[in-house]
Amino acid sequence: MAGRLEGKVALVTGGGRGIGREEVLLLAREGAKVVINDLGTSTEGQGSDGGVAQAMADEIRAAGGDAVANGDSVAEMAGGRRMVECAMDHFGRLDILINNAGITKLSPIYEMSEEDWDIVHAVNTKGVFTTVRHAAPIMMQQRSGVIINTCSASGLGHLHMSNYASSKEAVVGFTRSIARDLGPYGIRCNAIRPMAQTRMSNADIAETMRISQRQFGIPAVGNEWLDGKSTGFKPEQVAAVVVWLATDKTKSVNGRTFMIARQEVGLYTEPEATRVAFHPDGWDLDALDSPAAQAFLAGVLKNVFQPAE
Repeated sequence: MAGRLEGKVALVTGGGRGIGREEVLLLAREGAKVVINDLGTSTEGQGSDGGVAQAMADEIRAAGGDAVANGDSVAEMAGGRRMVECAMDHFGRLDILINNAGITKLSPIYEMSEEDWDIVHAVNTKGVFTTVRHAAPIMMQQRSGVIINTCSASGLGHLHMSNYASSKEAVVGFTRSIARDLGPYGIRCNAIRPMAQTRMSNADIAETMRISQRQFGIPAVGNEWLDGKSTGFKPEQVAAVVVWLATDKTKSVNGRTFMIARQEVGLYTEPEATRVAFHPDGWDLDALDSPAAQAFLAGVLKNVFQPAE
């Protein structure tokens, strides 16, 4: 029986390890030809190893699939262009783009360097733009295509991750916008917030524990995630949802953000105002200080974070 993606061509950034690796494997099993992009860096973007992407391509071909490796950087416009050209040169089309490449460099905002801010945004945010910018015209000409961008629950606000959180949450807004730009051309664009035990998530948790111990004296006690006792957060479960979003079964889904964690798949609602107050003359400082305004803001003005010692 033909796979769900027979005849399709996919480009996966960060496809050599972690969630990206599982996405590549499942795409190939479902019949897609795959361009595997991976620079082979550390989780903090250091170094490079072209063998990571090549090993994945070799594994796919050994199993009877069709894949090609690419070692360009998503942080460069020329890199994004060459990845898309790689798909066109080898396979003649591009149907699926999965932006999975990402790095992280943790530190409190009051210690963060400009370099650490810039490199995380260059890979995690600009790195999505560089591929979409060059893939979009091809998909528009084809009048079909799927773009899936990997975001993060960290974008909702996590300790010591202001650069990573903002870089990933920017991609949520980017995805909503391009869904409107490209939807009329038969291209659907969605985002995911996955939770999976990977090389990056393990490094993030370990570093957060070290910083918390140094800054706040919080004991670096055992963590079930790092101890391998946190079961169910498997990258292959994330890959299943991503590949499903690339099939025709979800061709009406566009501009949405999905949560994937353990046995759960969730759909995020669009941001909306949960409380609305009306003032006939418009709001000024006196009106905002009024008992009516204070009643409206009951509970909102409370600082939910503990003050530093």
